[in-house]
Amino acid sequence: MTSPTTTSGVHFRSHTLPNGLTIIGEIVPDAHSASAGFFVKTGARDERPVEMGVSHYLEHMMFKGTERRSADDVNREFDEMGAEYNAFTSSEMTAFFATTLPEMTERSVDLLADILRPSLRQADFDMEKGVILEEIAMYKDVPFWVLYERAMEEYYGDHTLSFRVLGTNDTITNLERDTMQRYFDARYSADNTALCLAGAIDFDKVCAQAEKVCGHWQRTGASRDNATPTVNPKEFEIRDPNVNRAYLLMLSPGPAVQDEDKYAAAMLAQVLGAPGNSRLHWALVENGLAEEAQAAYDPRDGCGDFFVYGSCDPDKVDAVWKAMNSEIESLVGSLTEDDLEKLRNKAMTSATLAGERPSGRMQRLGRVWTYLGEYVSLEDELAKMNTVTLDDMRRVFERFPFQPRTVGRMLPA
Repeated sequence: MTSPTTTSGVHFRSHTLPNGLTIIGEIVPDAHSASAGFFVKTGARDERPVEMGVSHYLEHMMFKGTERRSADDVNREFDEMGAEYNAFTSSEMTAFFATTLPEMTERSVDLLADILRPSLRQADFDMEKGVILEEIAMYKDVPFWVLYERAMEEYYGDHTLSFRVLGTNDTITNLERDTMQRYFDARYSADNTALCLAGAIDFDKVCAQAEKVCGHWQRTGASRDNATPTVNPKEFEIRDPNVNRAYLLMLSPGPAVQDEDKYAAAMLAQVLGAPGNSRLHWALVENGLAEEAQAAYDPRDGCGDFFVYGSCDPDKVDAVWKAMNSEIESLVGSLTEDDLEKLRNKAMTSATLAGERPSGRMQRLGRVWTYLGEYVSLEDELAKMNTVTLDDMRRVFERFPFQPRTVGRMLPA
């Protein structure tokens, strides 16, 4: 077990069980709540083609009961604790978490650990399949989501980052319960999972409890190939009789989550396309060319991407695309120290606000550890944001000049 590390009154602790399960925590003595979450380094990019959607499907199944608890028991016990609880699945990780009063921490960890070893009963599997298919159908009514998923497929091609987190109608319909069990056994292992804690936590007590409830979990040596994938620049068009607007989306490479240039990349994307106040907003939304215009940066394991998105009247789609390109091309030349100061203040305010609540600290701690396998304090991250210069942003643009591009349009039929 590590010696405590103290930063601004926050104590970082870590411990690894004999089976490889890592327990990490930011202990905040003055906090009035406690947050706990299990983060598993698995998601859509770790699936095989026939398994597409299984990670998200499994997230649902975790709440369907265990050997010790029924589905009703799980929900009832969370409610009895007064817990705020949830889960999420992405391309690269899956997490299950709860925030409670400090005195409920052990009970919360016990329940979270238990649902991470679900029964996966055939009847529950069959019933939940319909729920997943309904969720897929719901997202088909969201133009941005339809265009984004198609763009990711075109952009990443045969790489598993092209996989849809929800899966497709075919992959979910054909998925079998035993296939899910094999995926679970391989990926939801002790050495591929971290228990992340934040707030008013008795760390030693939670470690002892975790060894009791998680010590029997198996180690599998689960891994991931995070080599930078080859991307496929191209253009495509979707015609949909159910839309009456035009939608544009562009993807291009950006720094990986392991790359220190990620801070400058995030600021560059904010200058270009932050909602409400950015180059794209003033050039397109304020001028009445588009209803939406934004850009963002997504750091990933081994790679990253910028995306630029807009929606407008179909008759204005070419003018919007031209204006987007103009703003991208002039971006570096238009950067000012005033831009940088505003970005620093905004980023630091956002990070600090998240850090004021144990739930925000736990989420940040879990995501950073799952990606990097190391501790980066909030203060260290804020310091890195604060040292980004205009030259850093210019260098990132030279490395990743929003090229090569995959560009998609979604238009009325």
